[in-house]
Amino acid sequence: MAANALAVMSPEGGLSRYLSEIRKFPMLAKDEEFMLAKRWQEHEDPEAAHRLVTSHLRLVAKIAMGYRGYGLPIGEVISEGNVGLMQAVKKFDPDRGFRLATYAMWWIRASIQEYILRSWSLVKMGTTAAQKKLFFNLRKAKSEIAALGEGDMHPDQVSQIATKLGVLNEEVISMNRRLSGGDASLNSPLRSDSESEWQDWLVDDVTPSQETVVAETQEKTLRMGLLEEAMTELTDRERHILTERRLKDDPTTLEELASEYGVSRERVRQIEVRAFEKLQKSMRQAAEDRNLLVDA
Repeated sequence: MAANALAVMSPEGGLSRYLSEIRKFPMLAKDEEFMLAKRWQEHEDPEAAHRLVTSHLRLVAKIAMGYRGYGLPIGEVISEGNVGLMQAVKKFDPDRGFRLATYAMWWIRASIQEYILRSWSLVKMGTTAAQKKLFFNLRKAKSEIAALGEGDMHPDQVSQIATKLGVLNEEVISMNRRLSGGDASLNSPLRSDSESEWQDWLVDDVTPSQETVVAETQEKTLRMGLLEEAMTELTDRERHILTERRLKDDPTTLEELASEYGVSRERVRQIEVRAFEKLQKSMRQAAEDRNLLVDA
């Protein structure tokens, strides 16, 4: 499809030049995006596909920058994200009512994550979902508890992260050691004769780009729609207990719900767990039926 057009837009020619070039492609209005998507869907119009792809290259770069801490060339990470973007354009169905950015971000992340896992010899594709989650969330988890120093973490920090991510303490320690070191300085010059540094070309994480705002808004709308749909499959009691326990800022205690329903605390807990499992299964099935990729 638009693969040939994208070949000349590879970061291999220089990241700074690439980022400058993709900023020239305008975003698409909703109606324009819909018509282009229909042209590709019904007629496989390569020009329509090209415009859909190029208008979302900045979204790929934004997402790819979030994976720059794994010791891999950022240009290659962006290229893999572009592959995911092209797959998203190829499968995108505009009649479902969602914007392309919402749908594409799942494919972009999946493509980048698969590339990173393939590239890390110490992280095999056969690892569990929990270990993959640890691999891609350890840095963020460390940042949240201010465990930013080099070397091994304090046992309390290890335990806290292990509990949060659902893995063993030993797995956290091992993964932390694998990910330590090897990052290049963001203050390094782009070229020996250049005054620009790599950090000058990083996407601004403080001020969200328009693409990111649109994508995040659409993603939230999507998730809320799936949640509301799945909630209808629960019984009134399951729905009420789950809402009180997991969807409120100030959750109701097991004791209060047990008193309300005239059952034991353990019975309320069992209903809560069962309802949550049913909710997860229903949301995942709905997402799969709509050809959407859901994070593990």
